[in-house]
Amino acid sequence: MTPGTIVLLHAPYAAATSWGDLPEMLRSYGMDVIAPDVADAAGPRYVARASLIIAATAPSAPLVLVGHGAAGPILPGIAVAQQAAHRKVGGYVFVDAELPRPARPDSHDHDHDGDPGPDEREVAGPADWPDAPCAYLATDLDERAQEIRQARLRGWPVAEHEPPIAVAQSLSELITTL
Repeated sequence: MTPGTIVLLHAPYAAATSWGDLPEMLRSYGMDVIAPDVADAAGPRYVARASLIIAATAPSAPLVLVGHGAAGPILPGIAVAQQAAHRKVGGYVFVDAELPRPARPDSHDHDHDGDPGPDEREVAGPADWPDAPCAYLATDLDERAQEIRQARLRGWPVAEHEPPIAVAQSLSELITTL
């Protein structure tokens, strides 16, 4: 796939600086990259803030949403917001990230007492997600063994490596497989 804009989404309560020099390295490969800085937000607030920032950059479609850590479960919500704004999402890459849980028709976003659930990192995604190809990039092989196994069971391309191999190179290669 030839991506339009790569959107690097940091974990909630982190900052875009957590990506280090990855945005610049991907740009040096000729990729259009944005790394929204979504300050102090999680769950639906993260989705809303990230979506506003993405819209302000006028990204080119198709977008490739790249989530790190706890941003992984939020990617389906970000995708819904992008598609509502008529921006096609062409793929997803999880970088040392938690994976979204499959949507269940009987699940609710509230506890039995009507209050929001305890895990505000999760955002409900569509039941038919994923709607585009997915891939997983693991640099912390011991910590992410379960996610790596789940990604493989889902048939996603998985790249594993330990630094100092360039994350930018592995990420750009995974994106081309989507």
